[in-house]
Amino acid sequence: MTKFLTLNKKGILLALLTGALVFTLGDGHRLLFLSDLVLFLALSAVITSFGRIKKQGLGVYDRARGWQNVLANGAVPVMAAGLYWVSLGTAFLPPAVLALAYIASVCAVMADKFASEIGVLDGEPTILLTFKKAKKGASGGVTSVGLLASLVGSSIIGASAFALGVPVAYVIAVVFSGFFGNIIDSVFGYYEEKGYGNKHTSNFFCSLAGFLMCILILTAL
Repeated sequence: MTKFLTLNKKGILLALLTGALVFTLGDGHRLLFLSDLVLFLALSAVITSFGRIKKQGLGVYDRARGWQNVLANGAVPVMAAGLYWVSLGTAFLPPAVLALAYIASVCAVMADKFASEIGVLDGEPTILLTFKKAKKGASGGVTSVGLLASLVGSSIIGASAFALGVPVAYVIAVVFSGFFGNIIDSVFGYYEEKGYGNKHTSNFFCSLAGFLMCILILTAL
């Protein structure tokens, strides 16, 4: 089981803690919140193994995951769940907005995972900020297949928003926010290659961007 999930023991422990926090803070949506994280974890393991032989040949196959990965991908969802819980008793923000923003934060890390694991199998990547070509596996590089994959990944998680009974336009906003988070990850990836930050900080800001963009869109609608 641990091999399938790609997490080491510390990663599993932190993942269990993250799930427990999200489940507790999710109140009426706790099952939905938790199921999104579980789906992300399961699909991450599957998509990581996709094209394994080719990835190994390129030297970009990285299956091992630890607590740093869990923290980078789970910190914002936990924060979002906490803000949702606070909003239930205050006028902070509408709970429905924060519930969708939570989903968007998970959409973002799922979009990034799909983009990186599938995009590396595509042609020569392009750096978003410079439009220059980059080697496969370089942070900040994107491919057309990778961008499409990120939209698919975001849509898989974003579909859970239908469980909240919201209009299709809101679901689209959630999915777009997740896709946007992946774009921000690529931007941070560019600086990552220059020695500023690492893949964990990029993942954190990826999920944060998805969360914030969703709030901005939904409050504007």
